[in-house]
Amino acid sequence: MSTAMNFGSKSFTPRPPDKGAFPLDHFGECSAFKERFMECLRGSGYDSGACRQRAMAYLECRMERRRRGQLMANEPLEKLGFKDLIDEKSEAKPEK
Repeated sequence: MSTAMNFGSKSFTPRPPDKGAFPLDHFGECSAFKERFMECLRGSGYDSGACRQRAMAYLECRMERRRRGQLMANEPLEKLGFKDLIDEKSEAKPEK
């Protein structure tokens, strides 16, 4: 066997994922939104689909408070899987 095991030749630098992870809300800026979402989950038998409106509100809270606490980068809600809910909101608004 002539293959060399050079584990030290390459260095691996870990980096956080692009999406799916964000800092904890240490100051509880969005805890009310989180609690409403959790109550919905418990009440619906943990059916996350029934609580999407509250999940969207929680993520909006985190994005709004980004400047102060760096809770979450701004991201279009459409890219986070809420396009259908946004379309429903715009249809519900009366046209001028």
